[in-house]
Amino acid sequence: MFSPPSLHAQPPGPTPPTPDDGAGSVVAERQAQRTEPPRLYQVLMLNDDFTPMEFVVMVLQEYFRHDLDSATLIMLKIHHEGRGVCGVFSKDVAATKVELVLDAARRAGHPLQCVMEPS
Repeated sequence: MFSPPSLHAQPPGPTPPTPDDGAGSVVAERQAQRTEPPRLYQVLMLNDDFTPMEFVVMVLQEYFRHDLDSATLIMLKIHHEGRGVCGVFSKDVAATKVELVLDAARRAGHPLQCVMEPS
């Protein structure tokens, strides 16, 4: 007699892999990577005897987004102490700010110096 195929029969094909007991295997544990935040840099303006104080205040407001009062305080610190911190930024942003300030000073004919150093 003819018997119908079982509904649960597996079609012919590759044989399933045999279970491995793990002997000879190496398991690498994933360790969490710790990334450090990017190093920050201070942008500093240096005092000179020729750049007008108003220009320094304008640069602080335009390129560093200080209000008039804080820009004036920073300008006075630069004037009295020889240098002052304009802001603290990542390396790329600090380098861009330095170039913007130096370019503005050159265009205006002022010898203003602006530098960056690690914070």
